[in-house]
Amino acid sequence: METDFFEGELGMSPWPSLVTVSALLIYLVLTINVGRARAKYKILPPQMTGNPDFERVIRVQQNTLEQIAIFLPSLWLFSEFISPIWASAIGTFWLVGRIVFAWGYYQAAEKRIVGFAITSFANLTLLGGALIGIVLSLFKLFA
Repeated sequence: METDFFEGELGMSPWPSLVTVSALLIYLVLTINVGRARAKYKILPPQMTGNPDFERVIRVQQNTLEQIAIFLPSLWLFSEFISPIWASAIGTFWLVGRIVFAWGYYQAAEKRIVGFAITSFANLTLLGGALIGIVLSLFKLFA
């Protein structure tokens, strides 16, 4: 069975797969950062507060978890119904946004806004594009 350069053997593009693995790796690093901050600031589980620097680190991890629940399904639906290449490009934009968000938030809560805006824009683009692609696909199906 011969495969296209842009498509794996299961019919999945490797590009959104690479973005997915990258997102999970970023989340893993953010989770490890929470453990490191717990040790640094002596905040034992299950405690979630006590030091503003620790609270910012944990908010980065929690917010990323909230965002990734929207991002991953949207990435794959956009990939399936619109384009895996465009999904991956927008997904890469999301990854950069998460890094900018974390870096800024670790310094001060006010510095998270640019990264949050980038990831929000990417999420809305993927979600909206996926919805449009699904609706157009349904129109073709019943037309």
